[in-house]
Amino acid sequence: MSTRQRAAKDAINAALELFQRRWMLRVIWELRSAPLTFRALQAACGELSPTVLNQRLAELREAGLAEAGADGYALTALGLELVAAFEPLTIWALRWQRKTGTE
Repeated sequence: MSTRQRAAKDAINAALELFQRRWMLRVIWELRSAPLTFRALQAACGELSPTVLNQRLAELREAGLAEAGADGYALTALGLELVAAFEPLTIWALRWQRKTGTE
């Protein structure tokens, strides 16, 4: 494996490890359109506890994907790039789900 391939594998693994944390993708999803206050974000996520939401927001801020501002929490430019990058994966996943009957 080349150095470039190893770096790519490590980067993907690190990102997937971040995304697989419970509620992480849901928080990103809810922030995709507009900033939300902590309470509005918690309500949008349903059963998410304040403690876990605080942890996920801290992790997103540390990863450079979200920031706190006057209007609440919002995705950064990098976070919005992530949402755009999910689009091809979403299309593929829906096609795969229809093809395999996986739900």
